[in-house]
Order: sequence, then structure tokens, then C-alpha cells
Amino acid sequence: MSENVPSPEPGVTDGRLLRGARARRTVTRHAVDVASMEGLDGLSFGRLATDLQVSKSGIQTLFGTKQNLHLATVEAARELFVDAVVRPAQTAPAGVARVRALTGHWIEYAEKPLFTGGCFWAANLPDFDSRPGPVRDALAHQRRQWLALLEREMRDAMEAGEIGPLDPDLAAFQVDAVLNAANTALRLGDQGATGKARRTIEGLLTPA
Repeated sequence: MSENVPSPEPGVTDGRLLRGARARRTVTRHAVDVASMEGLDGLSFGRLATDLQVSKSGIQTLFGTKQNLHLATVEAARELFVDAVVRPAQTAPAGVARVRALTGHWIEYAEKPLFTGGCFWAANLPDFDSRPGPVRDALAHQRRQWLALLEREMRDAMEAGEIGPLDPDLAAFQVDAVLNAANTALRLGDQGATGKARRTIEGLLTPA
């Protein structure tokens, strides 16, 4: 019997896939903003449907479960962050120049901000750091990727003789801590926080 059932036309199938992908992007982009303010626990199919003026069942069809929605939102945040901070910095030479580019773009990401509530990870890691599961794993993996990137550039700068001897792993940890402190201060209205962050980071980039 099945061989007599006509297959969907490629154009029809592709069109549905494209519409579904566009719908997911629209929903997750808004979800990232909500989660940056209220955390991932602030997300629900009903909340997003109301905000976006679409049906709750339509959003549920896109993601299936709340956990899938959370994971899709975490991945959307990563993609937006990479586009705003990581990718533009890759044009700078490896080492000190790229550390400055990465941290400079990160500060702009927090200042403007890219997400309504500021840094997405600063808003969500504290909620999930003690909650084992796929969402925690995804957030932690993204954090490790960021720290590894900073560590690699610090190591390149040291090995090229651009800066004095240091522990690249510790330096990456310090840079990340300073940036997160600046993000919190910005959210509290301290506009001088980014200048302090830049000066602190420059202190780690002392020439050899």
C-alpha cells in the first residue's frame, strides 16, 4: 500500500522546513531576551505565545518540551554571542591584539546590550550550576569554550613574547571574572565599570 502513496513535493517540504526554521529563530531570539532578564525558568510556551501573539500549540509543536525550548534558547544565545564577540575578533592577530579585540567586543556586548538583561550566562549559570542535566551541561560547555579561547590567546601572547610569563589558565579566569563583574555593575548603573574592566585587563597584558 505504501508504495502507492505519493511523496510530498520537494518544494512543499522545503517550504515547510524553512517556515519552521524561521519560526524557531523568531521564538528563540525573543526567548533569549526573556531569559537574560528572568532566567530560563521564566520561559514557558504560554508566556512566549502571549508575547509573540501566536498560538501556544504552535510553539509547543516547534519544541515539544520545555527542556527542548531551554536548550534551543541556550544555543541561540551562543550563536548570537559568537556573531557579536568571537567572530569579529578573529580578524585581529593572535595574541594580545586578539585578547583586546575579544574583551573589547565583550564589553560592547554588555554595554549596548545585545540581550535585554545583559549577559545571558551571568543570568542563567547561577540558576543551573547545581542542577544536573542537559541544560546545565550546555551552559557549562559554552562557558568552557569561552575560557579555553581566552586561555589560548593568552598563551599565544606569552609564547610570542608579547607579555611576561603568566599562567594562561589563571589569566583567562581573571579576565572572565572581571568582565562578569563589569556586567553586574552596568546593570546596577555603574557606567564607570567598563573603564575599570579595561584597565584591569590591560594590567595582565604587560609587555615582557
